[in-house]
Amino acid sequence: MHDTLSHVAPVVAPRSLPAAGAIDLRTHLAAPLALFAVALTLIWAYGLDWRLAHGLYAWEGYRWVLKKAFLTQHLLHRLGHDLSVAAWAGVSLAWLASFRRDGLTAWRRPLGYLTLSVLVSTALVAAIKAGSNMDCPWDIDGLGGTRPHLGLFDLRPDSLPDASCFPAGHASGGYAWMALYFFFLMTRPHLRWRGLAVGIVVGAVFGIAQQLRGAHFLSHDLWTAAICWTTALGLFLWLRPKTNIGSASR
Repeated sequence: MHDTLSHVAPVVAPRSLPAAGAIDLRTHLAAPLALFAVALTLIWAYGLDWRLAHGLYAWEGYRWVLKKAFLTQHLLHRLGHDLSVAAWAGVSLAWLASFRRDGLTAWRRPLGYLTLSVLVSTALVAAIKAGSNMDCPWDIDGLGGTRPHLGLFDLRPDSLPDASCFPAGHASGGYAWMALYFFFLMTRPHLRWRGLAVGIVVGAVFGIAQQLRGAHFLSHDLWTAAICWTTALGLFLWLRPKTNIGSASR
């Protein structure tokens, strides 16, 4: 095994970059939270959750025809979940390999951060979802179900069965990868916006697919995105190295 590894082209270690990982909390925390609060206020004030869900329900002929469609259920939901898990497993294996290959030593902390951030983000969303007791649109009266439409802070009658549809669990498999922003901030800062775009786009695609299936409201996805971003930021502030690796930020 040693002889085999000796013939593998060495991994180029990233260059030292002092203070490139320093971030402004006004930009990375205060501004996103402000946008989140404004978006939630607009959704509540204009009833956008209900309007959008009912509009999609009507567009699909007053039944969630996309609930079991190949594109939304099998491709974007099941396969999308599997690909996200596979990507996380790949990052985890790369992190473990960094303990055995000298060429990966400099990447150990960034890979460990990305592994932990994706895991914690998705686990946190799943834990909140398990205890939130919120219904999916497809269970609600007027959207194909029989249960009353209750808000996040409304009291739930004991006569209703338990539910677990808030926040959006599947979307977290995409939004958790917003942590790529901080991974690249530690390694290749000029790629950080592309990393952020990957997480946002994949999360939005997963979220829209679930809304088309009647599984979630718009606000469910917004909460998931907020949870994933703040988790990624918090773990970065905890785990970031004193000096970062990669080329100069631009």
